[in-house]
Amino acid sequence: MKKLQGKKLYKIKKDKQKAYLFYAKIQVEKAYMNMYDDILERLSKSTFRVRFKLRDKEKQYIEQKGLDRIKSHAEDFIRDRVSPSIIPNDGKQTPMKGHPVFIAQHATATCCRGCINKWHKIPKDVELTQEQQDYIVGLIMEWIKRQIG
Repeated sequence: MKKLQGKKLYKIKKDKQKAYLFYAKIQVEKAYMNMYDDILERLSKSTFRVRFKLRDKEKQYIEQKGLDRIKSHAEDFIRDRVSPSIIPNDGKQTPMKGHPVFIAQHATATCCRGCINKWHKIPKDVELTQEQQDYIVGLIMEWIKRQIG
């Protein structure tokens, strides 16, 4: 046991450190799932948002590419199209069709900074942090997973 400025420090073995980190990761994922459940419930009451559904074409695309590739596309789209602080065509940067992620963005109100601000309370005119981008991508992927069953 070591002491650091009057506080006790305990050495934790590597395997226990990994177990603690794994447990912490699971707790964070559960917290995100609760947030996703809450926002998806709120979005389900919007007559505009509930119109968005994945069709067979998009579901086949997801099956062909795999969820990891789709998540990579979502990360790219959010980083490049939604994350910057200044978006000259904000409100028009996300097509209404053509890719499962675009459809999911409209369904989850993550299509533009205006919708993100209104539904998710993330301020406009400020670049999205990595944590905010991860939240948005996670929400998009959760919506997609629920759509494909």
